Amino acid sequence: MAHFTSSGKSDDLTKEDCKGQSALVVCFGEILIDFVPTVGGVSLAEAPAFKKAPGGAPANVAVGISRLGGSSAFVGKVGADEFGYMLADILKQNDVETSGMKFDPNARTALAFVTLRADGEREFLFFRNPSADMLLQESELDKNLIKKAKIFHYGSISLIDEPCKSAHLAAMRFAKESGCILSYDPNLRLALWPSAEAARDGIMSIWDQADVIKISEDEITFLTGGDDPYDDNVVLKKLFHPNLKLLIVTEGSEGCRYYTKEFKGRVAGVKVKPVDTTGAGDAFVSGIIYSLASDQSLFQNEEHLRKALHFANVCGAITVTERGAIPALPTKEAVLQFAAT
Repeated sequence: MAHFTSSGKSDDLTKEDCKGQSALVVCFGEILIDFVPTVGGVSLAEAPAFKKAPGGAPANVAVGISRLGGSSAFVGKVGADEFGYMLADILKQNDVETSGMKFDPNARTALAFVTLRADGEREFLFFRNPSADMLLQESELDKNLIKKAKIFHYGSISLIDEPCKSAHLAAMRFAKESGCILSYDPNLRLALWPSAEAARDGIMSIWDQADVIKISEDEITFLTGGDDPYDDNVVLKKLFHPNLKLLIVTEGSEGCRYYTKEFKGRVAGVKVKPVDTTGAGDAFVSGIIYSLASDQSLFQNEEHLRKALHFANVCGAITVTERGAIPALPTKEAVLQFAAT
């Protein structure tokens, strides 16, 4: 496991950094149950038992934003089953608006078994055949909720199957028409796509519509067909598009890089002892979107952006110190306390 590097003083947080009223963020896509082994460093086959944890990147981000003191809503579908009701309750307990959630009596809530093996590789096993999240229809979208949002955040898993794909594209259209900032975290899960080519085409099919994109080093390599993810020219020529306001490349424990039309740079990671990396990327995304919802000068103001990215790095770092995604997502107090130590 790579070590977290501590950040320079110039990016330190103070309580004054996150002022301003936080606008509504609507997160669209999948919510599911992650089954995580009760012991670390084993394969799924070796795991003696599993602990259930709420998951699904867009839902994690909605909770993460709310925990930080922001305003968030989730739009998606679960089964009309015990797990579906449990997930809706967890969102409500975390002050996430759930009026955009639908319950399908004919399909089950999605399940995923996920482990971090001793060699550091994540292993996934999905139960979606089809799961309720894949069956959300355009007619079921809460248009008024989407129109109230300042930021509309989504991934790519909702693009894999119909009817959810059409619902996703329609929701993006409503959001764009009402002046939302479109935020995209492709969150590549190759096992869910019919093929690598389908994944690449699907992820890139909506690429040029996003205002903000967060991507990992592995995803750069995948989307560019094997190019060097650390080469600024690769990122700028192949992935930065004319409509993009902010492109963030996350490097796990090493921190992140940022690219806008005006400036680019990197913000170092934060030192912690990792227990489980599940949800770290979603915590990072929550942190940056939370900051963006209350301060849209981040696109133009490099100092503000660097502070916001350091805040996001701290969110990610705190999350890897606990198992599971949603249970580990930090509050704003925890982030500020961590940053002060």
